[in-house]
Amino acid sequence: MSNIPQDIKYAQSHEWLRLGADGIATVGITDYAQGSLGDITFVQLPEVGANLKAGESFGVVESVKAASDLYAPVSGVVVGVNAALDASPELVNQSPFADGWMLRLKVTDSAAAASLLDAAAYAKFTG
Repeated sequence: MSNIPQDIKYAQSHEWLRLGADGIATVGITDYAQGSLGDITFVQLPEVGANLKAGESFGVVESVKAASDLYAPVSGVVVGVNAALDASPELVNQSPFADGWMLRLKVTDSAAAASLLDAAAYAKFTG
């Protein structure tokens, strides 16, 4: 059974989004995704300042099993990336919703966040 926190939104491409009151969203991949990928060996993230569109690939995660594209759950400007993943990509496996976050976005279309799945819908989707 995957860990599916209630306080965040989910994309069907298995990214999660936690939107802060300041309009900054933290993005990563779900527990389900990291479990499906296996041991993560490399994470490629965009540069700070990159403009992302919802549904657009923003990077790649590689594991012992496969390489998978990462997709922006909403549109926004990258304001931070998790540099710790360069040296320790396994943080995504160990703590996908905390230490293994991938990027922070200044959301440019907050209405899009409302269209993402809630925890119950994501649990049903992955069930």
